[in-house]
Amino acid sequence: MKVTKGFDCSTPLTVPTAAAFVNDGYLFVARYLVPSGFKALTKSEADVISKAGLQLVSVFETTANRALGGRTAGLADGATALQVAKQVGQPVGSCIYFAVDFDASSTQMATIIAYIQAASEATPAYTTGVYGSYSVMEAVRQAGVCSHYWQTYAWSGGKKSAFIQIYQYLNDVTEHGIGIDHDESYGNEGWWNTISPPDPPVSYPLAASDANAIIPFLSAGYGATSSPDAREEFHRLANELRKASGQPEQ
Repeated sequence: MKVTKGFDCSTPLTVPTAAAFVNDGYLFVARYLVPSGFKALTKSEADVISKAGLQLVSVFETTANRALGGRTAGLADGATALQVAKQVGQPVGSCIYFAVDFDASSTQMATIIAYIQAASEATPAYTTGVYGSYSVMEAVRQAGVCSHYWQTYAWSGGKKSAFIQIYQYLNDVTEHGIGIDHDESYGNEGWWNTISPPDPPVSYPLAASDANAIIPFLSAGYGATSSPDAREEFHRLANELRKASGQPEQ
């Protein structure tokens, strides 16, 4: 299993700090997808992070125990997250994680599940994830209300869920002048950046080998006739095969 090195932080990254983390081998950073405040991700910061070569993980958290607001809070937070995601340039299909940033008890799980389910319903263009403890991961996964899981070691009693995409394994570290938490990921994180992906390779409907196997038969027809019109047609058909297979015309 491939493990990717990352971190999360509440401090916005600048061009120098983003570059410094890249130089240290970090490949992703989790930032806060909230509408305002000191920790809010902005479009300009998302561009800085993306240009530095880091992937972004979006996490929505206004207060640590916001999930205890249940379905009503989930619908409201999902609507807000959707608006902010569009503002910062987060592409559809990537993930928004909603935080359960406290030691949730078993009696609170039904309310937390209702919150995550509602947040998911409110953000249909994005995949939905949950951040929290081992018990939160297990309960939300069993309920099937989201598709991505980011576990913290905090409040987890040394247990680690087997299905998570991201694991936060150390908190409150200072690097490059800012406070961060250490994370690692295992694939399908739902991360994103604001740089357009490279154009996909051009796909041709006909393999060059097949075209080149057919062209000699057209060449034989060309040589077997003295009609200028027929020769022109054989030549045209051969070039059509070359174009369809990505080869230059002759």
